[in-house]
Amino acid sequence: MDVTQQPARRLPRLRHATGFSLARVGALVLRYLYLLRASWPRLFDLIYWPTVQLLMWGFLQIYLARESGTLAQTVGVLLGSALLWDILFRGQLGFTISFLEEMYSRNLGHLMVSPLRPVELIAALMVMSVIRICIGLLPVTLLAWAYFGFNVYSMGLWLVAFFLNLILTSWAVGLFVCGLLLRYGLGAENIAWSLMFLFMPLACVYYPLAVLPGWLQPISMALAPTHVFEGMRSLLLHGVVRPEMMLSALGLNAIYFAVGALSFAWFHRDARLRGQLLSLGE
Repeated sequence: MDVTQQPARRLPRLRHATGFSLARVGALVLRYLYLLRASWPRLFDLIYWPTVQLLMWGFLQIYLARESGTLAQTVGVLLGSALLWDILFRGQLGFTISFLEEMYSRNLGHLMVSPLRPVELIAALMVMSVIRICIGLLPVTLLAWAYFGFNVYSMGLWLVAFFLNLILTSWAVGLFVCGLLLRYGLGAENIAWSLMFLFMPLACVYYPLAVLPGWLQPISMALAPTHVFEGMRSLLLHGVVRPEMMLSALGLNAIYFAVGALSFAWFHRDARLRGQLLSLGE
């Protein structure tokens, strides 16, 4: 028979493919929390890098404020940018690291043949990314308040809008990266650690959009984090809120999340067709 005439391969329907169980999501989250509780190096790593970054930008900001009266007006912006960047970066990393730990322990195949549904696994990864951010950033925000006099919570409810948009972007990127890991295994691990840095120069984390050349600005505006960082600078420097920017970011994030979810679903199906789920991590 000609290969082109062979019927398309079909995957057997998952027996557990009905219903969404919060209990299964909670059980998986509990498993990840036990891993964190039992390993102080994991907890230390969550706090270490945000603290180092805060100290670096905090001292730089103090230096700039002493050297220039104009730059003194930007007090808080650099620290605000550093903290919001950590939400974006740590959110994606927290999502992906939990997934990678399943691959390191060769447990992913066991999860996939258990009653746990892929959407429940994703929900657990989302919860863990938020928990990891809270563990890493809450002490750092208090340190910024106590030592550098920058209170990130003074942004009020707008901080919630910033956080929501950044965490949605991080989840969308995390879904795409986890899909790549399903398809290419640990050979794609470096992408998990480095992909988010592609956003750093384009999303105008530490400088305004106007700094970019004209041809690059539309590309930057197509990134949801750009709207968040521009909105934060407008709030901290001028006291002006930009709700239209948050709505634009939310719309972009809806597209990103749909693309990320579809990518994960496609890579997951492809991994099942290839029989890779039980060999991941090798």
